[in-house]
Amino acid sequence: MSRQGEGQAVPVQLSIDFPAITGLFRAAQQVGRDTLFEHETYQLLHKSGAETPPRTSFLAKGSRLGDEELLAMPGTRVVLKIVSPTIVHKTEVGGVRVVEKSVEKIRSAWRRMLYEVPENYVRLLERDPGHGPERYRGLSGETLVQAVSRDIEGVLLVQYMPPDSEAFGNEMIVGIRNTREFGMIISAGLGGTDTELYAERFRKGQAIVAAATALIGGWEFFQLFRRTISYRKLAGLTRGQRRIVTDEQIVECFSSMIALANHYSPINPEAPFVIEELEINPFAFTDFLMVPLDGMCRFGPPRQAPTARPFIKIGKLLKPQTIGIVGVSTTRANFGRVILDNILAAGFSRDHLRLIKPGLERFEGIPCVPDLAALDCRLDLFVVAVSSAQVGEIVDEVLLRNCAESVMLIAGGMGETGDSVGRAAELMEKIRAAHGRDDGGPVFLGGNCLGVVSHPGGYDTLFIPEDKLPKSRGQRRRNTAFVSQSGAFMITRLSKLPEIDPAYMISVGNQNDLTLGDVLSYLKDDSEIEVIGVYAEGFQDLDGLSFATAVRQAVRAGKEVIFYKAGRTPEGKTATSGHTASLAGDYMVCASCVRQAGGMVTETFSEFENLLLLAQRLHGKQILGNRLAAVSGAGFEAVGMADNIQSDDFRMNLASFGAATVDRVRGALRDKGLDSLVEVKNPLDINPGADDEVHVRVVEALCGDANVDAVVVGLDPLSPAMRTLGDGSSERYALSDPASIARRLPRLVAEQHTPVVGVVDGGRLYDPLVDELTRGGMAVFRSSDSAIRTLALYIEGRLYAEQLRRGGGEVMALPV
Repeated sequence: MSRQGEGQAVPVQLSIDFPAITGLFRAAQQVGRDTLFEHETYQLLHKSGAETPPRTSFLAKGSRLGDEELLAMPGTRVVLKIVSPTIVHKTEVGGVRVVEKSVEKIRSAWRRMLYEVPENYVRLLERDPGHGPERYRGLSGETLVQAVSRDIEGVLLVQYMPPDSEAFGNEMIVGIRNTREFGMIISAGLGGTDTELYAERFRKGQAIVAAATALIGGWEFFQLFRRTISYRKLAGLTRGQRRIVTDEQIVECFSSMIALANHYSPINPEAPFVIEELEINPFAFTDFLMVPLDGMCRFGPPRQAPTARPFIKIGKLLKPQTIGIVGVSTTRANFGRVILDNILAAGFSRDHLRLIKPGLERFEGIPCVPDLAALDCRLDLFVVAVSSAQVGEIVDEVLLRNCAESVMLIAGGMGETGDSVGRAAELMEKIRAAHGRDDGGPVFLGGNCLGVVSHPGGYDTLFIPEDKLPKSRGQRRRNTAFVSQSGAFMITRLSKLPEIDPAYMISVGNQNDLTLGDVLSYLKDDSEIEVIGVYAEGFQDLDGLSFATAVRQAVRAGKEVIFYKAGRTPEGKTATSGHTASLAGDYMVCASCVRQAGGMVTETFSEFENLLLLAQRLHGKQILGNRLAAVSGAGFEAVGMADNIQSDDFRMNLASFGAATVDRVRGALRDKGLDSLVEVKNPLDINPGADDEVHVRVVEALCGDANVDAVVVGLDPLSPAMRTLGDGSSERYALSDPASIARRLPRLVAEQHTPVVGVVDGGRLYDPLVDELTRGGMAVFRSSDSAIRTLALYIEGRLYAEQLRRGGGEVMALPV
């Protein structure tokens, strides 16, 4: 068995009595409960192999236990806890009391709690009415007190187990929870009554960590947990602390929780129940024993798996042989007409187009038919560019006639507003029913889909005019797919950064049928796509898990996935859910799951853009480590690079140059008379007198050093020694000169296995330099801090992806 720091997996042998646990759920269900009482939760832990649940005795309301039973607990003190299906956070309402172990003290506290706790709870509900369960809505005053009292089952008498230490950080929370988007997740971190405060105040990943249980094992989750303050305290790694629990105990706890989650999971077709939430807060530690001091569990019935979508038909959508369109105006530039114009501008054959246009045989050389019944061929793609009020009727006919493999719904008004939710639900139900047919029926992209650009498919259905959004046409190698729930986000990025030039631009819209997970599941197997950028606002039920699973498979296949998640408001806290839901909210769970799957999760739009561009250009480069060589002719820039190699999110190290590298750099400087002005060290300030040739030779020397994993070079655009100006400038400074940095450096960088990133820190005058370097295939940034941060995040992502590829390991399969 391993010890902390050795990096070897801890072998775990679990002994979980699933039939007995299922029996606990069934017994509670039979009396109308969807929760386990605390003592039942301890029984669940015992049946799952937990080592030290405390002894308990349930004092039912109205019962009278003898003196011997009250005094049966070991020790000199006991704990009394209120038992009610509606009071989850007991401490806040006086529902937890530690008393001397005497008959009088126990009976006194027992009686007081039965009266005082309802009154305290009602005062809490009056301050925050939305905090209580549904059954108490509309009640107030004495009526509410009586309702709360009726729900109290009694008091739990619990063995008092004093912890080894009451210092900060010596309690741990562990929980599993069923989430709508990612299924079962596990979270762990700093425990106790202030656990939410810790999660809020400590930096990301320090107080709490979370992961999808279908994608991770106990040992792997332990590796995440080791980064937290909680682990450092428990393992005695902080000043004045001693270890109070073994790594093996923690791994066993996590492994048991993950096994429970995956057994009682909404994606397990054999699950007798689904655990909605199981939380232990806190685990305390006594003489190297893990002792649960509080626990709650909610459960529910299993759910029917949704009908699988035949996402393989996305191939027909992205590379259609035939396209039909409805909604094209012959007299004005409506959305349908703009879409048609863009399809033709992309080079799609008129002979393979069909317009649904009653009264016309041809329009601009394109065959027209009056309706779908008159089609002379089955469509690979049917673009529906009509108002939302007309969509339902058209979808009905498509499903009836089964005349298209894929359908693109351009119109909004299908689920994104309150008024349209019902219409969208009805539409989705019909589409799902069609997926149950032998051929799976057609797949639908949208509604509220801005369109798709497919260079491999030779078409463009964006409803943005070419004058507003010029695009790069023609067939050339493109290695990127851009998938966005927001079409506006996608086209804005392309407008700002046309050099992204992806092979596919896919607006998924409302995901009324095809989802982000479906699109990723298709693209992961596309051999021409190396980089996938994704903007997401939300996922359909369990599609977050499908998406994360596809991300992991894409990463293992050698692809890179850049991800941005919008909508970061945490889940509302309610009294009917435990700390786990408020600690591991929607955004935190999403970011954690995608990151653990191997995706590179970004925090800002700029970070997304930068990482996407960097991934495009560095995909084929070797990433062997995080040792950086930083070079510039501007002293501030060289120092700034060194200042930015560490943050809360990443860490890079400055490389130590080998002797041969130092000699080569000195030689380049000596040839220009700069050697006496420059000390060769990292970061390397090569002096403002360094010209284009010096920059190129120094970069070449650094790339040849086995101690260097990446190079960031400032290109000093304002230096009088550099040729960095565009047309109309003095010939002395012209970047069009064959000896200029713009002509020489991209050729060198293309030949190197080591990644090189350029920095042009200057005004608009130097835009032509950036454009020329970018056209040459280089990754170029306008500030050194942005270059360092983006490169560090990229390297971290690549190194983790390599771990995933080496580690293998299967994920829990989703039902098909």
